[in-house]
Amino acid sequence: MTEEGDLAPVKESWTRLDAYLASLARRRTARRSRTPGPRTEPEAPHFLLSTLPFLALIAGLAVMSVAIAIAAWPVRPPPVAHAKPPAHELGTAPKGWFQEAQKEFR
Repeated sequence: MTEEGDLAPVKESWTRLDAYLASLARRRTARRSRTPGPRTEPEAPHFLLSTLPFLALIAGLAVMSVAIAIAAWPVRPPPVAHAKPPAHELGTAPKGWFQEAQKEFR
């Protein structure tokens, strides 16, 4: 490196005061550009767009639950067994039960 033209150019140092102030100015303008603009949404929600769909959903679910309850309600009480079969003694069977069972399996 004999000649002065062979050296790399000197970069600006960020420690200098003017570079620091320029950085602060860039940061401030960037912060100002991030501030929100005018609102695109209204302050109060629209009834037709926000509340009404939920009320319709709740009403629909209420109607469905009433319809299901009506459909599940028994129309008549279950039939009551009029005559109970006679109770069998443990260990005994009526006569001819084996022959009846054989007929059923054939």
